[in-house]
Amino acid sequence: MATPSASGRRIGKVMAQVAMVMNLDKCIGCHTCSVTCKQAWTNRSGMEYVWFNNVETRPGQGYPRRYEDQEKWEGGWVRTPGGKLKLKAGGRLKKLATIFANPKMPAIQDYYEPWTYDYENLIKAPLSDDMPVARPRSLISGEPMNVTWSANWDDDLGGGEELGRQDPIVQKLGEQVRFSFEETFMFYLPRICEHCLNPSCVASCPSGAMYKRAEDGIVLVDQDKCRGWRMCVTGCPYKKVYFNHKTGKAEKCTLCYPRIEVGMPTVCSETCVGRLRYLGVILYDVDRVGEAATVEDEHDLYPAQLDVFLDPNDPEVQEAARRDGIPDRWIDSAKRSPVYALAKKYKVALPLHPEYRTMPMVWYIPPLSPVVDTLTKTGHDGEDAGNLFGAIDALRIPVEYLAELFTAGDTAPVDSVLRKLAAMRSYMRRINLGEERDESLAEAVGMSGTDIEDMYRLLAIAKYDERYVIPTAYGVDDADRGVIEEIGCSLDFEGGPGMGGMGGPVPFGEASGRPDAASVETFHALKTRQTSDGRSDLKGRVNLLNWDGNGKPDGLFPPSDNGAAPDEKEKP
Repeated sequence: MATPSASGRRIGKVMAQVAMVMNLDKCIGCHTCSVTCKQAWTNRSGMEYVWFNNVETRPGQGYPRRYEDQEKWEGGWVRTPGGKLKLKAGGRLKKLATIFANPKMPAIQDYYEPWTYDYENLIKAPLSDDMPVARPRSLISGEPMNVTWSANWDDDLGGGEELGRQDPIVQKLGEQVRFSFEETFMFYLPRICEHCLNPSCVASCPSGAMYKRAEDGIVLVDQDKCRGWRMCVTGCPYKKVYFNHKTGKAEKCTLCYPRIEVGMPTVCSETCVGRLRYLGVILYDVDRVGEAATVEDEHDLYPAQLDVFLDPNDPEVQEAARRDGIPDRWIDSAKRSPVYALAKKYKVALPLHPEYRTMPMVWYIPPLSPVVDTLTKTGHDGEDAGNLFGAIDALRIPVEYLAELFTAGDTAPVDSVLRKLAAMRSYMRRINLGEERDESLAEAVGMSGTDIEDMYRLLAIAKYDERYVIPTAYGVDDADRGVIEEIGCSLDFEGGPGMGGMGGPVPFGEASGRPDAASVETFHALKTRQTSDGRSDLKGRVNLLNWDGNGKPDGLFPPSDNGAAPDEKEKP
């Protein structure tokens, strides 16, 4: 039964989704998120070419190459003349006809041929006048090879003409994007699975192995059900589903659900150097998803998706959420969600390629920094509101390019976001210089001074628990959290695709190594152990990376003459 909200609209079934926002102004392209994700999830045989998290340089081809060319890869949904959605790759009959030979998939060359180095030659090379080298060798054939491309690779060319011309968005815009030396531009775009509200990968799976979790919206692959048809690879327009050639199963970003379930952020968020990622809960009306995904004009897809989101501060929404079984701690988290604030309240975060009609739930704040840098280099005040507003129209990163990425080509929302970010810089600079607040700067972009300051706190100086507002999973209460010491990987069984499952013959990639078993602790257990004065539970070992400086773990300091630590000697 639908419930009326404060806006007068009827509320259908309320569901919760863990979502992410990335602030592209802060991304420096260091690839730390990629490496830590790789080590946590795909550092095993059969997954050498797989990057659940990669960082792309724009303009560029992306990873895999030209994944945005849906005329070639046929990912996502299309709207029929009758107003229905159908998979761009075709329905059941087409899938049945090609189920044993799916032709619409990137080849290994579109990803890259994985390699390792001949380190043994460095150790065993005979004495000679020449320095021995470790030549790259293919992890597929074992033969020597030349490394020509990989994930996280295009930044070496800085978005230049050589690869920029091959960007599908650049080709769509034509002469609007120029590549002369003076006008070239680039920015970094980190990408993970979008964990969409209307995932085309789930609809593409013939065996029903892919599913969207009801409790938190994370899209996962049931490894027991997966039969390796790889239709999900075709169906995903972002090409974030990968095929493990060792196990014959599809795998993808899990949004680090074992960490999310105990209130910890994803590995990529935790290790991000620029602190550009935000995690939070979004409450949405699932009954409106189909309607929003089928709007006729692609420019209406972004506002339609915003309409699906529900205000967690609305008492009627809270009542409806409780009616549909959402715990109070999830509702409280939704009220403090940085994702809701940035996407819905301030409207500065935008979805990636809404025209695919999957309704993605990883959103981005477009970059403004090139405007400030350009103004400063030309001798102008890069923080002055008048200069900033005027420069947005002549932005080195064309607004049209950003619009093709985030709003299906509609420049108005992108222009609005950039103006809000510019107004925030100018408004906050006045405060930092001790000048009076200029409310006209906020009013010019449809905000209040309080809104500007709140948005600044979230984007610039937010603390850890403000950036990551993650409730614990259903069934995990405060009593459970302190007891859980180890998280086992449910995919880790003999011959399975888990982090330690290496069993059986390996077709290729064994040289990538066998990761040692590692202890993975919950945030709450780690916090207790960090500050404990007694011996830790790791059999007397002291891990300095986990010690926060509080307490005196046994074994950390050498004993004094009377057997006590130096600061434990008896006072005279």
